[in-house]
Amino acid sequence: MPTRVHFDDYADNYDAALNQGLTATGEGKDYFARGRIQWLARCLWELSERPQSVMDYGCGDGSSSALLLDLLETESVVGLDNSPKSLDTAKRNYGGGRLCFLPITGYSPCEELDLAYCNGVFHHIPQAERASAVNYIWRSLRPGTLFAFWENNPWNLGTRYVMSRIPFDCHAITLTPPEACALLQDGGFRLVRTNSLFFFPKQLRWLRWLEPHLSQLPLGGQYQVLCRKI
Repeated sequence: MPTRVHFDDYADNYDAALNQGLTATGEGKDYFARGRIQWLARCLWELSERPQSVMDYGCGDGSSSALLLDLLETESVVGLDNSPKSLDTAKRNYGGGRLCFLPITGYSPCEELDLAYCNGVFHHIPQAERASAVNYIWRSLRPGTLFAFWENNPWNLGTRYVMSRIPFDCHAITLTPPEACALLQDGGFRLVRTNSLFFFPKQLRWLRWLEPHLSQLPLGGQYQVLCRKI
């Protein structure tokens, strides 16, 4: 069984470690982070949803939390993580005002948030603990609100290659889209839509206009399961 990754070990060189894999795509982490949240913003607009309070579960260095605040035009974001060093970086670079960062054990779920977001977190959570993590998020959300669950797609050979080159991802236990959907449904969420993104590397960027039309195919580099608390 793979050992649990301690992200404090990577807090000082996280981007360098990540880029060991991402260089194969020709893009850096900001391209993917912005693309995920822009896609989420599009989904929210189509659903006439305007969340004002957002959780970034597994926020890492806080860069995704800042994008959520900016691109979703929300009032506040709370970023949660288990890595004290990563949280220190997040607080130093982005903390204050409408952005706050806390350890996961330092936040008490109380059904107060409008949206939860996580990316690439659950493949690092031991399988026996994943249902508990879903329940934590479920208890943090108001009834009827949304959870945007993003994961790396093991059905995409490029994703598997990228992960094999990243020190903290190479031994992770991934989730297929059906496995993710089942996990979320068992945790009390109703599926709204499932889409995949990031079909083309930078070398084929002239084809990226096709991605919205391909999003229902479960073959992109990452996928989003958007679900609603019931």
